[in-house]
Amino acid sequence: MTRPNSQWDERYATGEAPWDVGQPDEHLVRFVESGRVPKGRALEVGCGTGTNALFLADRGFEVVGLDVSSLAIERAQGKASGVTACRFHCQDFLHDETSGGPFELVFDRGCFHIFDEAAERARFAERVAALLGPQGVWLSLIGSTEGAERLEGPPRRSARDVASAVEPALELVELRQVLFHSNRPQPALAWLSLARRREMPAQPSTRRP
Repeated sequence: MTRPNSQWDERYATGEAPWDVGQPDEHLVRFVESGRVPKGRALEVGCGTGTNALFLADRGFEVVGLDVSSLAIERAQGKASGVTACRFHCQDFLHDETSGGPFELVFDRGCFHIFDEAAERARFAERVAALLGPQGVWLSLIGSTEGAERLEGPPRRSARDVASAVEPALELVELRQVLFHSNRPQPALAWLSLARRREMPAQPSTRRP
């Protein structure tokens, strides 16, 4: 059952949602247009008002968008009127069952990084792993610990935070520094993480005898 999330509803109601930039994320656009992921089913976790999900639907994906904000989902559904390849649900990704999979692509733009507890980030990665198809990949934009001190912007996560959550459940293919653009004056440094389903479990880190 979806839990109340009045905090996020309030952010959308007051316009304090700087991540909602009104255009598809540039990293997602490049990734899709590179042809590195086949057309099929896509899941966006933390879809907000649906901009990225609608981009994916326009590029031939069958898309499910999830968000804990009922107001964001209401706006996404309004924007998607008549778009049959895109469905939106108000849902808590860590606790509610997600239908519509398996997915060729899972995308989140600043959702994974909102969880402060390592166990919650690990659960996020486990939930993604369970929803990916055999060739499925997870693309995630995550605020990083790099860059100057700042008092606002996306939560900061270290490369170790990302790897510690992802590696047990998924194979970490790529982790590189990019910019996280928002409606704030300056973009923040971020990690662009790409992971895929494992063919074999991760082996223990080597220790010398």
